[in-house]
Amino acid sequence: MFDKILVANRGEIACRVFESARALGVRTVAVYSDADRAAKHVALADEAVHIGGSAPSESYLRGDVIIAAAKATGAQAIHPGYGFLSENPDFVEAVEAAGLVFIGPSASAIRAMGLKDAAKALMHEAGVPVVPGYHGANQDAAFLAKQADEIGYPVLIKAVAGGGGKGMRLVEAAAEFMDALDSAKGEAKTAFGNEDVLIEKFVTQPRHIEVQVFGDGQTAVHLFERDCSLQRRHQKVIEEAPAPGMTQEVRAAMGDAAVKAAEAIGYQGAGTVEFIVDGSDGLRADGFWFMEMNTRLQVEHPVTEAITGVDLVEWQLRVAAGEGLPKQQDELTITGHAFESRLYAEDVPKGFLPATGTLAHLAFPEGARADSGVRTDDTISPFYDPMIAKIITHGPSRAVALKRMARALQETQVAGTVTNLSFLGALCAHEGFAAGEVDTGLIGRDIDRLVAAPMPTQEDCALAALVALGLDSADWPTGFHLWSAMRRTVTLCFGEEEMLAVVESLGADAHDVTLGEARVAARRVGGRWMLNGKTAPEARRVGAQVFVFAQYGLSFDVIDPLERAASAGAGAALIEAPMPGLVKAVFAQAGQEVKAGDRLAILEAMKMEHALLAARDGIVAEVLVEAGAQVDAGAALIRLEEEEAEVAA
Repeated sequence: MFDKILVANRGEIACRVFESARALGVRTVAVYSDADRAAKHVALADEAVHIGGSAPSESYLRGDVIIAAAKATGAQAIHPGYGFLSENPDFVEAVEAAGLVFIGPSASAIRAMGLKDAAKALMHEAGVPVVPGYHGANQDAAFLAKQADEIGYPVLIKAVAGGGGKGMRLVEAAAEFMDALDSAKGEAKTAFGNEDVLIEKFVTQPRHIEVQVFGDGQTAVHLFERDCSLQRRHQKVIEEAPAPGMTQEVRAAMGDAAVKAAEAIGYQGAGTVEFIVDGSDGLRADGFWFMEMNTRLQVEHPVTEAITGVDLVEWQLRVAAGEGLPKQQDELTITGHAFESRLYAEDVPKGFLPATGTLAHLAFPEGARADSGVRTDDTISPFYDPMIAKIITHGPSRAVALKRMARALQETQVAGTVTNLSFLGALCAHEGFAAGEVDTGLIGRDIDRLVAAPMPTQEDCALAALVALGLDSADWPTGFHLWSAMRRTVTLCFGEEEMLAVVESLGADAHDVTLGEARVAARRVGGRWMLNGKTAPEARRVGAQVFVFAQYGLSFDVIDPLERAASAGAGAALIEAPMPGLVKAVFAQAGQEVKAGDRLAILEAMKMEHALLAARDGIVAEVLVEAGAQVDAGAALIRLEEEEAEVAA
């Protein structure tokens, strides 16, 4: 076993690797960027080395600097985590050339699976079923359109070097193909430096089921399947293991195909073989096809660990250190069911826009595993993926595991940024998902219901008022005057709705809160607040906001009447950056006439491209930014002429 390893990554996965390494008695080295100087993964490691600027290209993608850090600290091996350099074969070769061990597959195995078209051809030769489609080198647009016609619509355009839904477009009809192709190629070139695409038949009721494999370079085993069908825009949201409706026959067929795939390339370490599955008539042994292989540890690996009792990171370290496979296929079994939910800092009502912010409070409930790379007071940076944590639950059955997940989400507390907690909770409560009737289109079909914003109850609002005034603390001097209870008022804002709360203090443990016609009695009983007889949730004030930890988290703004804005702002006339990011392109010009919905600019943030659209018809008065500029959230980018001015003209 190694004495010391370096983890060439950050955040949650770096913390996860450190945990298993420490359990094996292995010392650890972290690397960090400017933005991560005070990060959790830095604090958990035995040593830490600064490797550059905040942008990944200046730090976590600098393989030469990372290798130099490993050599300088005496690390014998490098664990890549996932993302960044984890599937870069040139980095693997550089690590090995430096006399170090790469904790993962060989460069040749990564290259074999790195391009989707070549990988599918290789899998076909290995006897693994593949989806009908075109995976060739001819990238002429007219030729690709002809291939799509022959495959039959709907088809999926996919970047050959893609992943994470980038460079992927669903095309329903021939008339849409060319625009979709241009868009997919542009996004693929930005994300991967390779604009080549492949065309595949789109399965109309698809399920995404993947098989965890583990190899020693010669032989491989599978650790059963995970269902990752619950996706939004091709990005996984909630994963589970095993797959609902899976039979022993289909599991054996998929497992055999996955092992064939791994052994065909001499795979070493943890990897995932992903299959697209036709879910229109139950799972069938002839109804799944190879999609791609991820030659690394997956984000969702904890659900496999939960049902098998295997520590996959420990296996990675042991096999990389020269040991054989820790278990053979007949020694691996499934126990119970597990779910993983990905908790992100994102604004769901605004179209799942990635969010930033400082986590004023972060707490996870007992009884659930929470893999997180951040803590209270840490900042969600615009430079990296906005994941806050992965929440994992396990139970003896799918129903129990799902109930435990629903409760864990309800009891997770986040303050300081918006999150997708409510969205995840709605998914857990979805009757179709609860019944195991899941496919990749479920979220899209019910998106309006799933993203409905929670509305605070009268009790929630009353609690926010008490916290805003500091009256939730027993130390607050409530006071009396002229033999009557003290009265205070506070104005709160929830979303667009403003409310005035009048609080009458009857004593340190008793307040009455009036909200319009409603009245809420707040009484402290046994050390806990009761609101109209109901136990109050936890809450806290952070600056000018109050966070009530009910309904997955409710945020109230405390309005200071002396600091109200002088005007309502420019409204629809001003296009602002919804988040910090890089202005990738600007399509508007001063004097240009635009229609509502026209694309005016593209902002690149959190590894995704976001189109900024005109909110109304109008004429561009001023372009305030150039392509290539890095902007903050709320920065003014483009201004339209005022509507009165247009009429006068």
